[in-house]
Amino acid sequence: MKDHLPLNAMIVEDEKELCFLLSIVLEQKNLKPSCAYSIAEAKTSISAIRPSVVFLDNRLPDGYGVDYISQVKRDFPYTRIVMMTAHNSPEDIRKAKDRGADYFISKPFNSSILKSTIDLLNLDQTG
Repeated sequence: MKDHLPLNAMIVEDEKELCFLLSIVLEQKNLKPSCAYSIAEAKTSISAIRPSVVFLDNRLPDGYGVDYISQVKRDFPYTRIVMMTAHNSPEDIRKAKDRGADYFISKPFNSSILKSTIDLLNLDQTG
């Protein structure tokens, strides 16, 4: 039986407590989380992390996460993106999906919503 190494996940979220809580749930789902607290921080660390999934807040101190989706998808086309926001107008959801977001989670959310979203991502554990 082959053991599966955890896949990398990036959380781009300026609320440090939420990033910490998300990290716990991701580890329970055999993902190795890394936190970035701004778009700029995400841009400098994403190449080293090469995440299988990015959990991306929309309202960050240095811009909107939705504006970062296209760059992530261009540089890492197989990376899945889960948008997370409390501001979830139909226009915001459409814009995120048009730019390449795979899923959209409305804040506040609980761990079971996060876990079921991870399951829906169907991340490739075989490399």
